[in-house]
Amino acid sequence: MTRVKQRASLTDTIRENLLRRAETVRLAKMSLARPDQPAPQTDFSTLPGYDELRLYERIGEKLGLGNPYFRLHDGRAGAETKIDGRALTNFASYDYLGLNAHPEITAAAHAAIDRYGVSSSASRCVAGERPVHLQLERAIAEHYGVEDSLVLVSGYSTNVSVIGQIVGPNDLVVLDSVIHNSAVMGSVLSGANRRGFLHNDLENLDSLLSETRHRFERVLIVVEGHYSMDGDYPDLPKLVDIKKRHGAWLMVDEAHALGVLGPRGGGIAEHFGVEPREIDLWMGTLSKTLAACGGYIAGSAELIRYLKNFAGAFAYSVAMPPAIAAAAAKALEILHREPERVARLQHNAALFARLAKERGLDLGTGAGTAIAPIIIGDSLPAVMLSEVLFERGINVMPVLHPAVPAKQARLRFFLTAAHAEHDIVRALDETVACLSGVRERMKEIDVGG
Repeated sequence: MTRVKQRASLTDTIRENLLRRAETVRLAKMSLARPDQPAPQTDFSTLPGYDELRLYERIGEKLGLGNPYFRLHDGRAGAETKIDGRALTNFASYDYLGLNAHPEITAAAHAAIDRYGVSSSASRCVAGERPVHLQLERAIAEHYGVEDSLVLVSGYSTNVSVIGQIVGPNDLVVLDSVIHNSAVMGSVLSGANRRGFLHNDLENLDSLLSETRHRFERVLIVVEGHYSMDGDYPDLPKLVDIKKRHGAWLMVDEAHALGVLGPRGGGIAEHFGVEPREIDLWMGTLSKTLAACGGYIAGSAELIRYLKNFAGAFAYSVAMPPAIAAAAAKALEILHREPERVARLQHNAALFARLAKERGLDLGTGAGTAIAPIIIGDSLPAVMLSEVLFERGINVMPVLHPAVPAKQARLRFFLTAAHAEHDIVRALDETVACLSGVRERMKEIDVGG
């Protein structure tokens, strides 16, 4: 019996046994705990989801599947990378414009280290303020044509802290149903009322606000300018119209839109020709196009003044390392100076989408942008496909439930300006060939009990 068939014949039994064990443990725990007096727990393995995590790990081990996450890269990861000494074509990098390790950017970072050291050594409120922070914030504000901006040390905590601060129990946060987890957690922290609307369904959003707006003091609508799992984007002009009619704030998360959308990479406002000042809060991260780390908020002077004094992730965190601020500022300068990088990225993204469709691959709601999902369906074949492609020199990550809806597991390809056309063609040809093989294996697994 071949190794594949051996795996297949064991799979149903393995899954059954592991699920039975997990259920037995769960019922045993329930029987030990009285409803009115929960049993004390000190073992971290009792945390929610831990049994499921172990179950998936065991299934992977029994099927001979490696963990596609946390792989150790030997050097800079861009359109190419090296893992365990092997060179791979890399589709798992946010380096959209190929700016990571750009000589001008590394020189700016080195100069900042030479002048300021590695750390700011304090929060900016206390003693961490440096000229490079102000230079970066001026550049971001100018990019959006707004009055001011604020940079924070983490993109995730930017959403959590800002949303958590500007709305409260008398207010409403309305979120796109596939919004990033950081926005969800920020709305939870705020104590505000929360509602979701169907992904990119602005009629649904309009209807929801018509029914509920009158109950709340403030309403905050939160969307992404370029959705990180789906590669699509909202109708910004219509969003602006809706927020005006309902007297709401509009917050746009540009983490994956800056440098990607718009003829010159200006983001979703440039893509649609919308005046950026029509949006109340521009949020973004420095870790994608700008090849650095951290987050930013751009908007009115009143907004930024308020956040500087009340946003916990800013006031109570160490200031951004000067080298990171200097690198991000230089990357933004290069973005404006070299729009040809944006053109190359958009060419590669459009090529990938066209060739994928010609090969019968499912791009979901992807709009032919730098984020290109290939929908697989179930989680196990998505992991299998990622591993087979890895063995063939292509690094692309699976995205599984609950990060995406059930039965919507996918491989998420990140396109960059640095990818060569032949790399894109090869990646798609290999995906088609390997997907066919994985589906055959799944048929064997399904009948192998």
